[in-house]
Amino acid sequence: MKIVSKMPEKEHDTKRELIFSVGMQPFSSLKGITDKNNNFVGVSGLFGGGKFMRKKDVRKKKYGAGVAAVCLTGVILLAGCGSGGETAYTPGDLDVNGETADTSGGVDINGEATDTPGGVDINGEATDAPDDSGSTGEAAGESGNPDVAGEDAAKYEAEQEDIAEKSEFSTDDGGGFSADMEEKRAMTGGYLESCYSYEWEPGQYSAEEYSRWEETGFVSVMAEPLSTFAADVDTASYSNLRRLIREGYTLEGIPEGAVRIEELLNYFDYDHKSPSKEEPFGVTTQIGRCPWNENADLLMIGLKTQDIDYAQAPPSNLVFLLDVSGSMDSYDKLPLLQEAFGLLAEHLTGRDRISVVTYAEDTRTVLDGVRGSETEKIVTTLNALSANGGTYGSKGIETAYALAEQHFIQGGNNRIILATDGDLNIGMTSEKELEDLITAKKESGIFLSVLGFGTGNIKDNKMEILADKGNGNYAYIDNLQEARKVLVEEMAATLLTVCRDVKFQVEFNPAVVESYRLLGYENRALASEDFHDDTKDAGEIGAGHSVTVLYEIIRKGAGNHAKLEKGIEDLKYGREYKEALAADRTAAGQYPSASMKEWLTLSIRYKRPAEKCSSILEYPVGYESYTSTPDEDFVFAAAVAEFGLLASHSRYPENASLYHVDKMLRSLELTDAYRKEFVELANTLYSTVR
Repeated sequence: MKIVSKMPEKEHDTKRELIFSVGMQPFSSLKGITDKNNNFVGVSGLFGGGKFMRKKDVRKKKYGAGVAAVCLTGVILLAGCGSGGETAYTPGDLDVNGETADTSGGVDINGEATDTPGGVDINGEATDAPDDSGSTGEAAGESGNPDVAGEDAAKYEAEQEDIAEKSEFSTDDGGGFSADMEEKRAMTGGYLESCYSYEWEPGQYSAEEYSRWEETGFVSVMAEPLSTFAADVDTASYSNLRRLIREGYTLEGIPEGAVRIEELLNYFDYDHKSPSKEEPFGVTTQIGRCPWNENADLLMIGLKTQDIDYAQAPPSNLVFLLDVSGSMDSYDKLPLLQEAFGLLAEHLTGRDRISVVTYAEDTRTVLDGVRGSETEKIVTTLNALSANGGTYGSKGIETAYALAEQHFIQGGNNRIILATDGDLNIGMTSEKELEDLITAKKESGIFLSVLGFGTGNIKDNKMEILADKGNGNYAYIDNLQEARKVLVEEMAATLLTVCRDVKFQVEFNPAVVESYRLLGYENRALASEDFHDDTKDAGEIGAGHSVTVLYEIIRKGAGNHAKLEKGIEDLKYGREYKEALAADRTAAGQYPSASMKEWLTLSIRYKRPAEKCSSILEYPVGYESYTSTPDEDFVFAAAVAEFGLLASHSRYPENASLYHVDKMLRSLELTDAYRKEFVELANTLYSTVR
């Protein structure tokens, strides 16, 4: 069930809707949320664990009492819904904590009964008369801040103007950050985690853009024994898919190109082998039956880098390149961006150098190489930003690279973090133009990472190109929880590159494998000869990152031999296969050569961040990797891949189904919060088809 409440159109370019996803959770779970000053923030525990959070006017730093009214209205509607012929609750029968109230309508936000009908203030204190502030916030003073009135209102406005004036060009040292960070955040546009959305309804006009890649089918080992591709640790596709599902998209409604299976797989952590001290990463392989294709086996390759404590890492020279154009004027864009970068700012060190560049119709440098320890100055600068005008993204990129070069730290981490919806409309706007621009700039030794924000007009295609060609990674931030995951929990992985131009090449043994199919990585495919060419760009891997790769493989039948294609005989298995065919065999399908027990050989080529020439590691994979009882990581990855086949509208789904995905997930005892979240998403889609 959904409860939809129209939000005020004031200061919004587009009408949006506030949507609560409602499950079967008792009313007793509903609770009012307040900040440290006991100011109303929202209501938690809405059916399904959702929350309604107060939207803050970041530009004017005003709060409206009307938001509380919307929230209370939602609670009242919930109370009055009833179902299945059961008695519906009436307003006043229930407080927000689920306790019976003694008054008709008298309930405060904290769930305490009041003495008067409807008498409740924003902080949850009883009033002597009904609250008639409506949606204007006037009952709380001219400023719109519910806790400010009269002289205090004027003081509040003056303080906010002073913050705005100082934030962009302040010369104060700022110093460290105070212990009341959360309180300050509440006053300057902070967001709490949420499961809410004021999102585009499925079927509404959408200007979102995605690249479409030709899906790879099964390939004959005799024709193409080598499978070559670049590493990919991007996760944007998963978090964007999560957003789409929460907005109510069905399986059929998911846009073409929005789902990249490799990004779904690489969103999650796996217990892959940790690297030794001598090698940059560890490698894990496992082979089992393919759950959705009875004729195939499933090969899982796992690569894991060494995790690094950011505090012990080399210093960083970071440029925050922030889109403040008019298209960013939405709750899920600039305000969420400000809070996300505020989280990152709290974990920077005094050795780091931080710059902030904004772009709209023009470009501005609002912070120039301040110390990372000047947290308050950085956060205040971020919170003072507002959105308007066109999007001159290419100019902003050029300015950011120039600033990063100015503050370049030799041997350090030099990186631009671009935050945008990707909607560029001034200057270079095409994918080809942007690719050429970034390709030319990356030779400077400066990495470019991209964080995507927003709904309705996101340009996933452009953001992916920028990250891929800029030697960086691409994540999509749909809520504060995701921002915390990318910028705090995985801070080292996001900011510290340990290996660049990482390439995979798998040589399959034609004596064992007849054909294969790589799942995902279509936009990372490389020619076989590119594997040995150090001038060819590939993927970057950060500290603590893991890469997961899945192949469907069809084994060769015993005694079913074919003629080798031209050129294959020069490869490792080609030569052995040719020799084995001419040799005496002790039994059908068995060869004297011990190497024929190998299914494939995995080769990984990589460069250290400062190296020009690559190194190579090789890992033979044989029958010892096969198991009839795969571990939890294997089963979970298989479930994610099968889900991805369906969500991406694969042309090769075989017997994949949401029913089967659900069955696999139910067989696991999951404890990881992100894996549990995936189960919920899969169940959401499954519920629409059963």
